[in-house]
Amino acid sequence: MTNNPKVHFIPPRLPKREKRVGIYCRVSSNSAEQLNSLTAQVSALTKMVAGVPHWLLVDIYIDIASSKTGSSRKEFTRMLDDCQAHNLDIILTKSISRFGRDTVEVLEALHQLKTLNIRVIFEQESLDTADTDSALMISIIESIAQAENESRSDNIKWGIKQRAAQGTSKLYNRKCYGYKNGSDGSLIIDDAEAKNVQLIFDIYLQGKSIIGIIKELEELGIKTPTGKDKWSKRTIDVMLSNEKYIGVVRLLNSGKNEVHYVSENNNPPIISKEKFKAVQIEKSRRSNIIKGEVGNQRKSKKYSSKKHQCGELWKE
Repeated sequence: MTNNPKVHFIPPRLPKREKRVGIYCRVSSNSAEQLNSLTAQVSALTKMVAGVPHWLLVDIYIDIASSKTGSSRKEFTRMLDDCQAHNLDIILTKSISRFGRDTVEVLEALHQLKTLNIRVIFEQESLDTADTDSALMISIIESIAQAENESRSDNIKWGIKQRAAQGTSKLYNRKCYGYKNGSDGSLIIDDAEAKNVQLIFDIYLQGKSIIGIIKELEELGIKTPTGKDKWSKRTIDVMLSNEKYIGVVRLLNSGKNEVHYVSENNNPPIISKEKFKAVQIEKSRRSNIIKGEVGNQRKSKKYSSKKHQCGELWKE
């Protein structure tokens, strides 16, 4: 203001907000943690738009993945439609991983937006398609995507290991024949199936082979764990070696066959430890493979259930 009536104050013209901006955000679930992340994304990117005088925020596009929506990205599609309609000039997003679910999807979307002369800015990586050569952009995106995948894989493995160490892994309570899950997720005995498990162990210790067990189960009309009439040899063999029947669960490192964690008294037992041990000894004795100096060799004679009764094993 001035006291001189001949002098007039003319305020500066505010710059015209001519670049129309859309914000795209995505989270992988509707958990509280992810929703907090979503709020942070929107807040940060909105402030970023407000800080540039010639930018005008036109719309915010938000995708939230859930068990109901699955892999649908309705908002992402709506954003692309708005770009096709020339309603946007710039797209702001938190990071490459938020913009697309994989490298192929990101590159396809960027190619489409480039043909429409739409500028895409990735805030976290400080990447701007307006300032980056296409070949370099592709190389950067592929490198970042690979690093993120490796990091995600490491995080998953770390999480599995931590839950195993803390005893909270769901693998401890994965049900098998003879058990069902209680209301709290823990293993409880299925009485009807448990009787069949005990029968299988008893028949084996009476001297019958796995084939003999299968015949007896089928004669009794006992269905397989999947409800079929015909039992497989592998199913019986695995059951006879399953420590879960004595309340023990071992979590193995996939592919390395090394025990990492063992949970004792994990669940109520169906078979006594003494009977389980007797079966393992008998299985080893019946095995048709022996280890030798020149490698594994077959025994000259196969086991015959007619020639052996193993009652004496209970004395050991």
